[in-house]
Amino acid sequence: MKFSLQLPTDRVENLSEFGSAEAIAEIAKATEEAGFDASFVTEHPFPTDEWLASGGHHALDPFVSLAVAASATTTLLLHTNILVLAYRNPFLTAKAVASLDAISGGRVIVGAGAGYLEGEFAALGADFENRNEVSDDALVAMKAAWTGKSVSLSRPGFEAAGNTMLPAPIQKPHPPIWIGGNSPRAIRRSVDFAQGWSPFPLPAAGAGRTRTSAIETVDDLAAGIARMKEYAEKQGRSEPLDVNFVPFGLHMNTRKLPTDDALHEQFAALEAAGVTWVTMGLPTRSRGEYLETLGRFAETFIDR
Repeated sequence: MKFSLQLPTDRVENLSEFGSAEAIAEIAKATEEAGFDASFVTEHPFPTDEWLASGGHHALDPFVSLAVAASATTTLLLHTNILVLAYRNPFLTAKAVASLDAISGGRVIVGAGAGYLEGEFAALGADFENRNEVSDDALVAMKAAWTGKSVSLSRPGFEAAGNTMLPAPIQKPHPPIWIGGNSPRAIRRSVDFAQGWSPFPLPAAGAGRTRTSAIETVDDLAAGIARMKEYAEKQGRSEPLDVNFVPFGLHMNTRKLPTDDALHEQFAALEAAGVTWVTMGLPTRSRGEYLETLGRFAETFIDR
């Protein structure tokens, strides 16, 4: 199992600790040196006041943040977790991803999803009602643009009538795409368009708010993985898919870590269920604590 650790660029109320170029570079370098495989950032370009008041958060632009991380590291993978595909013209997203892949020497993982915050869609002029169809079209368009060849493609909202994008990504045929979300649609999208699935823990009480399915136990996750494999077989897909999961108790900016024994037990259960990556956060009371905790976590759990 591999590990992607949060770059806490959502902590915009404390930019000097977590959001300055110096802070991002220091945390990214320490993450790489500790043996983590990737760093991830989230995004929310223009969230609603109501969502912020109920526990939501801001975030620095993911491509700016990861470009700083790229400049401070050499092997650390750069993970968007997640991009909301319908927020942007897909060719602009493709350009940003290709540029980051080029300057980093081919280190991007594209975590992407359909999104769920209707008020943020409205503020950005994005199509909320048709976000699933828009997301599927975006994935087709991005992969076409990443070929570096002339693209002729028309979908609602965009039309390329012979357009070319360079540089193409260094990774071929393109950086891996992991689809976020717990729903049957997210599972199908992962199989049909991507190289991985990124589900996350979610109690049943929160499923309506985030417009996806609940995952409350490892057994729930295992059932979703089984559905993914069954659908992949039905579609004739032979290439394996990564499964990237947020461990229970290690969400973004978690306040208290589970015990070592509990984490060892959980990681073993996740691996047995078919998880290949975990995406995790640590307490973010200060940068010093974050750096200390990530080092201690790596010594305990990461086989280097």
